[in-house]
Amino acid sequence: MSLDHLLDSIAGRKSDLFGRDFLLTRDKSLDDLRTLLDVSEALKLARESNLATRCFDSGLAVSLFRDNSTRTRFSYASAANLLGLAVQDLDEGKSQISHGETVRETAVMISFLSDVIGIRDDMYLGAGHTYMLEVAAALDDAHQTGVLPVRPPIVNLQCDVDHPTQSMADLQHLVGEFGSLEELKGKKLVMSWAYSPSYGKPLSVPQGIIGLTTRLGMDVTLAHPEGYDLIPDVVDLAGKQAAESGGTFTVTPDLTQAFADADIVYPKSWAPYAVMERRTELLRAQDTAGLADLERECLANNAKHVDWTCDRTLMDRTKGGKALYMHCLPADITGVSCKQGEVTADVFDQYRDPLYREAGFKPYIIAAMILCSRFADPARVLQSFVDHADPRVTG
Repeated sequence: MSLDHLLDSIAGRKSDLFGRDFLLTRDKSLDDLRTLLDVSEALKLARESNLATRCFDSGLAVSLFRDNSTRTRFSYASAANLLGLAVQDLDEGKSQISHGETVRETAVMISFLSDVIGIRDDMYLGAGHTYMLEVAAALDDAHQTGVLPVRPPIVNLQCDVDHPTQSMADLQHLVGEFGSLEELKGKKLVMSWAYSPSYGKPLSVPQGIIGLTTRLGMDVTLAHPEGYDLIPDVVDLAGKQAAESGGTFTVTPDLTQAFADADIVYPKSWAPYAVMERRTELLRAQDTAGLADLERECLANNAKHVDWTCDRTLMDRTKGGKALYMHCLPADITGVSCKQGEVTADVFDQYRDPLYREAGFKPYIIAAMILCSRFADPARVLQSFVDHADPRVTG
């Protein structure tokens, strides 16, 4: 789609993104999501055309990562820089939080000259999304009382419930591969657990995928061994959304059957919901011995399912043997990053370039979230980049 066509599409659609946080995709309308995809694509085309896309002359994009990150951390920094914002990382170990500073105080103190706050908090089940809501409430109060002249929006960079920047980047990848959101209707997508030699991986990626794709009329299958459940409320919602959108949602413990005639497969390891509940309790209690026991128990249980790996035999069962393989990365690759993992090296190597393209959409999705939350008329802002035609790189 051309840049002009995208701008017309954005201008002609009503969305409700301005002045709002982006915490869960399920809280956004389909028009909101379409606008984000279009703004993201427009920013990508603008950069590829060497157009400067600075809509901020100054300001901070604050980042708070309470878990390790490579792709999302750099994507957030790239997105902020693309729009003209400087990134300031909040290192809790160097802050006053350890001295008793409250969430309310931290939220306000980092927001005086900030235009967006990105938060990643996926370590504790039942805590990450709740923490973001607490920060949001503090910012609302400070803005209403006049303490903050501008209320910076929050972008969820991954929590215990959802990973919206990842799932939206994945969706943009699907649109690029299949042509449009409309073309995804009726396509079979398999979100499956896969074996990993580690434990404790968050639930938010599979939950984000089933929570988003079931809204699009797709035939979504969630496959995992018995006991590797996701948050029940998220699974229930996926079923309701599939019924409303004209799609289907199936949960199965049969990986071989799940891959049959699939158009898209997304094999990814995660820890069982019940395990994450226990892990959260142990982390809060700082019970290192209990955590070590839990890890041994979980790794032993994982080892019972080493056959849950995406190999050539499974891929041959997909539609025409050519389903699109997806992963949020990094993948556990058999014989490369581990002895036995989520995917065999031959399958991963076949899809390496598409996987990197998939990851490459995330900076633009995050930039779109920032732009749409801070500007009431994103089409006008994007049009100004075209009208000014300032080159990003000169010479």
